[in-house]
Amino acid sequence: MIASSAPDTAAPRAVQVHALADSDLEYVTLTIRDQTFGLPIADVHEVFATHQITTVPLAPAAIKGLLNLRGRVVTALCMRTLLGLGDAGAVPECMAIGVEMEGEPFALLVDRVGDVMRLPLATLEPNPIHIDENWQNLSRGVHRLETSILVVVDLGKIIASQSLAS
Repeated sequence: MIASSAPDTAAPRAVQVHALADSDLEYVTLTIRDQTFGLPIADVHEVFATHQITTVPLAPAAIKGLLNLRGRVVTALCMRTLLGLGDAGAVPECMAIGVEMEGEPFALLVDRVGDVMRLPLATLEPNPIHIDENWQNLSRGVHRLETSILVVVDLGKIIASQSLAS
């Protein structure tokens, strides 16, 4: 389904999303610094606490290392770094969202994982023109909430932006 909304001075931009049968969208919410992001629930395999991350010498800054998740080697990605919100530094234990892209498992390291949020498709808007350019390139759009904005993360763009997919 496609939702479109844009200022009169700009060409309309389409937002591609996956909707539920009743035109609602579901997101796992995550917080990085004080900003709330949403990851489409269809992209999320699991949420877990990390305990030990093995660093990888000469890896890009966004790759915090590798971890063993039930016998599977998973690449740990720092969402702070990917979104330009600073490096989290050493990450001895934090929350992670398990995802998979093209058969490769990834753990997205975040400050906090929140609840599942269900929002109407009609409230999904294109990225505002003043949003950080890096965020524009890595998101599907935004939802205006009562007191904040939920930036919808595009998993494919996150992985592709760092040439992390095989």
